[in-house]
Formats: sequence, C-alpha cells, structure tokens
Amino acid sequence: MPPRPAPDPAAGEPPADRDASVPGADPPDPPPPPALLPPREAVAAAQIHAPTRGNRRLESLLAAANADDQLKAWWHVAHVNATRLGMSDHSWVHVQIVVNIALRLFRILNRRGVEPAVVRDYGMRAHDAEVVIAAGALLHCVGMSIHRDDHETFSIFLAAAKLDRLLADAYREPERSVVASEALHAIIGHRRKGNPLTLEAGILRVADALDMAKGRSRVPFETGRTNIHSLSAAAIDEVRIDAGEERAVRIEVAMNNSSGVFQLDELLATKLRGSGLEDHVEVIARIDAEHEKRLVPVFRI
Repeated sequence: MPPRPAPDPAAGEPPADRDASVPGADPPDPPPPPALLPPREAVAAAQIHAPTRGNRRLESLLAAANADDQLKAWWHVAHVNATRLGMSDHSWVHVQIVVNIALRLFRILNRRGVEPAVVRDYGMRAHDAEVVIAAGALLHCVGMSIHRDDHETFSIFLAAAKLDRLLADAYREPERSVVASEALHAIIGHRRKGNPLTLEAGILRVADALDMAKGRSRVPFETGRTNIHSLSAAAIDEVRIDAGEERAVRIEVAMNNSSGVFQLDELLATKLRGSGLEDHVEVIARIDAEHEKRLVPVFRI
C-alpha cells in the first residue's frame, strides 16, 4: 500500500468538509491469488494505514498490528478460505477499508455530540473509543482463518489472546482490559444478530457492511461463481460518507445497476438495523445507468 498522507499535527478533528470520500475505500488491487504465493510473500505487503489525527494510542495500536506477522497470517488464511468459498475479499485489504470507514463514521458522529460508551461508562476519552473501534476492526474477521461458519466466535477466540500484545504499549491495567473487552464486544456484535450494546460496536457492524464499492466481488467473478452477491457488489460504484443535515451521517451510494439494491437491502440495511446507529445515519442510493430501465432511480434506508 502506498503511504497515507501524514496526519494533522493538531490532535483535534478535521473540519467537516475534509475526508469527503471514504478513506481507504479504494485501495490498490491486492496481491495475486493467495494460493500462488508462499505465506511469507503473501503477508509482506500487508500494512494497515489510517489517519490517526494525533491519537498516540491509535498510532501505537496500528504500529503493533503492522509489526505482527501472526496477525497478518490470520488475514491471509482468512482470504484463502474466502477464496475457497467463492466469497468477496477478506484479506488485509478488507481490514484496511473497514478500519478507515469505522473511524470516519465515529469522527462524524462524535463531532455531532454522539457519545461513545467508553466515555459514558468509564470516563475515558474519545481517543480511547477510536482505539476500541480500530482494534475491533483489525480483528473482526480473523476467525475466517478457521472457518466461515460462526467465524465471529472464532475471531473472539483468537483476538482475546492477541489484544493484550497489541495494546501493551498504549495502555496499562486496568484500562487495557477495558479497551480489550470493549473491542471483543464490538467483534461479536458485528455478526448479523450480534445485538451490539455500544456505539463502538454498532459502528464496526455498519462499517463492515459498507465495504461494498468498486469490484469488491472480484473473487466470485474470477472463480466463475457469479451470484446475486457478486452481481450486486459489482453494481456499487462509490460509497461516500459525509456529515448529514437531518441526521449526523449521510451515506451516499452510487450504483450502475439496480442489482445493487440487494447489497443495500439485504446486507447494509440488515447490519444497520439493531446497530444503535439507525437514528444517526441516512443512506441514499442513486442509480445512473444509461442502458438499464430505471426501476429504482433512488433508494433510501
């Protein structure tokens, strides 16, 4: 991955008109199919970048993750299993996108006064909520390295042992265990019926569903297993996340085909419902296709 622009020296949040597009949502193509690369080569390119906005604890977490070959190996094996199943990408590229989307969502919500659980329940800071969210995003699908079925539970199993190391330089006890526990809750809460109890967990749940733009269905197409998931994913051209007017967050989805409604209605809407973000997020999708009968010119959630 090319290096990200250096973060602002100020610790504060950027103005509302900055980062208009989703950071990290249009990464370069991942390496060749994992079966063609030895493990050491496959994980060599894995580096997660995100704007830290002066959050030293978040910087520490990302540095620890980028230095952890075991974590990178889990991402790699998760992608191998996804490829075996004909699923969309679950490599470190997916992790990169989810980390950035989740932080983007949180920063907009926080600017609008939506309070994270670690502030409300523990008297910690918004910067600590960013660490919870990023830690959950880094580890939310490592269980795919074991099996797709019930992978969220397997992710908890692996993440519980890993979080102590990833957070070692950023926190002492008892704060380290608080952050780790909240990250684990976010991981298990991102499943379809996960019942997230915190803003941080709800954000991860929605961010995972928002990884849908620009060819995220490349694996099913390459393996010849085209289905409604791959077709609808290919129909999504762009996802933009901005501050809203009536609600805190406005998500705009540009589609080139009506099949993209499946992604929105069956996947995104399902994750948004029950996330705790329903009152803060509006989703608007527009279909611009010259050669298609415009059955659904505008779709709203």
